[in-house]
Amino acid sequence: MSGKRRKGWRLVWADEFEGDQLDLSKWDYDLGNGFFDYRVHQWVPGWGNEELQYYTDSPRNVRVAHSCVTISARKEPLHGCGYTSGRLKTRRRDGSPLFNTLYGRVEFKAKVPWGKGLWPALWMLPQDDRYGGWAASGEIDLMEIVGDKPHEVLNSLHFGSSFPKRSLITKAYTLPGGSTVAEWHTYAVEWQPGRFAFMWTMCACPPMTTGGAAARPMLKAGASPSAPAS
Repeated sequence: MSGKRRKGWRLVWADEFEGDQLDLSKWDYDLGNGFFDYRVHQWVPGWGNEELQYYTDSPRNVRVAHSCVTISARKEPLHGCGYTSGRLKTRRRDGSPLFNTLYGRVEFKAKVPWGKGLWPALWMLPQDDRYGGWAASGEIDLMEIVGDKPHEVLNSLHFGSSFPKRSLITKAYTLPGGSTVAEWHTYAVEWQPGRFAFMWTMCACPPMTTGGAAARPMLKAGASPSAPAS
């Protein structure tokens, strides 16, 4: 995470991953390989994405050291799954918030592995599904990596209606200078009503607009968000 102060912005949340333990006042773990959808009264395996891994809170999968958090996917059987990994969020498993924000700048610094079957990502999801189930209440994908495309970054917006009738705006961008996702890059989004400006390292992407349709949800931000300075 980047706690660097930027002119015109006021820092409201940051994590530099100091020490050797995850700060549970800022983060919680997703656990397992799915969830129960009470709206339709059924279990959703693979988190709705056909994911093959079982998420744990084990230090084998999530480790803090040297001012970094490392999330490791491992090929090992657990509870009927063939792989384990970790997924962190700024909302507790009981649904209560650890941090969320409406509008601002969110940025984080990361390097991620690549290869077939991998999909490293940082998503921003609603604190509450007040407009309906996914993706009616919105989703901002700050960084997604398709594993067999190491030179590309995806930015996406999901909004409008519940799946499968949702609206989707997605763009793929090539990293500068022939670099890959396995190198350190800073990824960021500046979110204003109806407008999303994505950027990484020192490159800015053309803004995405939604006509305001996706500007409603309160988002949980797993990064270092800032609010405009007054």
